[in-house]
Amino acid sequence: MRVVIAGGHGKVALRLARLLSGRGDAPAGLIRNPDQVADVEAAGAEAVLCDLERTTPEEVAEILLGAGAVVFAAGAGPGSGAARKFTVDQGASVLLADAAERAGVSRFIQISSMGAGSPPAPGRDEVWAAYITAKTAAEEDLRARPLDWTILRPGRLTDGPGTGLVTLADPPLPPGAVPRDDVAAVIAALIDAPETRHRVLELIGGGVPVAEAVRLVLMR
Repeated sequence: MRVVIAGGHGKVALRLARLLSGRGDAPAGLIRNPDQVADVEAAGAEAVLCDLERTTPEEVAEILLGAGAVVFAAGAGPGSGAARKFTVDQGASVLLADAAERAGVSRFIQISSMGAGSPPAPGRDEVWAAYITAKTAAEEDLRARPLDWTILRPGRLTDGPGTGLVTLADPPLPPGAVPRDDVAAVIAALIDAPETRHRVLELIGGGVPVAEAVRLVLMR
């Protein structure tokens, strides 16, 4: 299956590309910087130059034609200001969802964040508040669409090696951390579980193997 990953050079996206290519899927990573092509290709993905802040739904729909799933893994990044939270974390997600509808690609996995879905906590800085507000707006937009969407809200991301053991559940979960390796593994499993459509799921480290965690979610 061809899986198009927005934010294709991100830490989760590259891990996901390696998993997908390793099992025989055909990932494609959307990137805006040509210097990132080699990294994306080294992860086993097709590198597609596409700046989601400067393109149109029609142009992105052409890229998505024939895909079996789309993953929104893009983000403005920790060094960006509040304005780019809205143009990337919200705006790019909306544009990608528009493109998926136009291209007839129904399966859409959106990587959000724990904390989204509620107003930012009082006293947090302006950039964090913008981030949570943008993620919430992106979720609300996606939930209103006739796509087979799943929204995944991971906890605090770490770069330590994955354990393959997680806690995956309907919100709310308590705050917690989760390795990016395990986030990628959960996304790969969700792609294979279209029955999780129209679910918002939160993810932290835990004691349940990924495949079993997804199975347990489907029982609830």
